[in-house]
Amino acid sequence: MPVSASPLASVLMLLGLWFAWGTNWVVTKLGLSYATAFQLGLLRTLFAIATLGLVMRLTGRGFQPTPMRPTFWLGLTQTAGFVVFTNLALVAGGAGKVSVLCYTMPFWTLLLARIFLHEKLALSQWLGVALAFAGLLAILEPWDLGGSWQSDLLAITGGLVWASSAIIAKRLRAQHQVDTLSLTFWQMVWGTVPLLLLLPFFPTRELVWGWPLLGVLLFSGVLAGGLGWLVWMVLLSRLSAGMASISILAIPAVAVGMAWLLLGEQPSLAEASGMLMIAAALILISLRALRRR
Repeated sequence: MPVSASPLASVLMLLGLWFAWGTNWVVTKLGLSYATAFQLGLLRTLFAIATLGLVMRLTGRGFQPTPMRPTFWLGLTQTAGFVVFTNLALVAGGAGKVSVLCYTMPFWTLLLARIFLHEKLALSQWLGVALAFAGLLAILEPWDLGGSWQSDLLAITGGLVWASSAIIAKRLRAQHQVDTLSLTFWQMVWGTVPLLLLLPFFPTRELVWGWPLLGVLLFSGVLAGGLGWLVWMVLLSRLSAGMASISILAIPAVAVGMAWLLLGEQPSLAEASGMLMIAAALILISLRALRRR
């Protein structure tokens, strides 16, 4: 479908994605009352796999696996690694702060692409990286390690593994012709394998089954996980790459706002300043991509 098709539908879908992915951080934080971080991440992934599998079935796609080795590494980073680090970060950290630290992924991607793909960085991109690093220091507050610095580092690691998955995906697409929906489905399947193997090594407790946990899983696994990725792929076919990259910047802002509204997580002055610097850095990086397009 051409980029200009159904502009109103594209805007509505984009707004829905902002709400789903931004609110998902708060929903996941609430879900920790009914399951451990690892249990919740595993269940959410299983719900997302079931959703994508149903979509593949309804759209007449076959279940032919994508290339195993690169898809496995993609699942290990994008699904297993991201789920483990971000959910553990939410145990001790605020949903809004964790989301901002995880969404530093774009500038980690720039650095990794410079190292592994030999992509050159423009001056504006280097400025964005420096500004984002300053923002990270403001959020982490290394002069006061009495806070939840473990959660901060876990969230940053989540952003790093997400960025590494982008490098893996770029190499995979350069070497293989794959369907995006099938690739998303199979990387989730392979990413679930390490989660199942690691389950005995993480603390577990009896799940508090009921409507609250089911609601969390339906929102996090079906809406934000399965359908969220599907909507994102549709938007990529309708929006320019620059607009798509800029649109991701609204998600941590939504997460911070929802966490403040629903959980009472008011950021400190240093944290708020750091978040603003990271947002400005990501805008610099995205504007560079937009100009190139």
